[in-house]
Amino acid sequence: FYQLLGITYDAPLSTIKSAYHKALLASHPDKRSFSSTIPPVDVDIALLKEAYTILSNASSRVAYDNILRNTRVKTSTGPRPAQVISLEDFEEAEEGVWTHSCRCGGTYRIIEEDMDTGRHLVGCEGCSEVVWVGYELVNDEHHATDG
Repeated sequence: FYQLLGITYDAPLSTIKSAYHKALLASHPDKRSFSSTIPPVDVDIALLKEAYTILSNASSRVAYDNILRNTRVKTSTGPRPAQVISLEDFEEAEEGVWTHSCRCGGTYRIIEEDMDTGRHLVGCEGCSEVVWVGYELVNDEHHATDG
């Protein structure tokens, strides 16, 4: 719906309303004049109305954004990490468990078993943000002592 109205995800209500009216004018043949600066658009008016109805209501917009976010995370390319954080920047909360604070106030959590399987992407427990945790696996054979 954001692309349909040509707005950003953080657009305020006034921008949504303006974009909706502009899209309606551009798609309605009776409302367009030949001298209009608005280019003609072939869009289903019912779809424009649905986009406006959902995005102009705070609770329906949050639900729609959650659906978009969940759909993006489940794509075949996987989630795109917001940043790369070294394991050295994590705190060892308990043996085999490391945590790092997210900007939302939530926590990124990685456990030793995750690292043993080569997992680097870690999601925040409080929001949808994902980070790439940098670490190197240590081969236990190098640390074994002969005896």
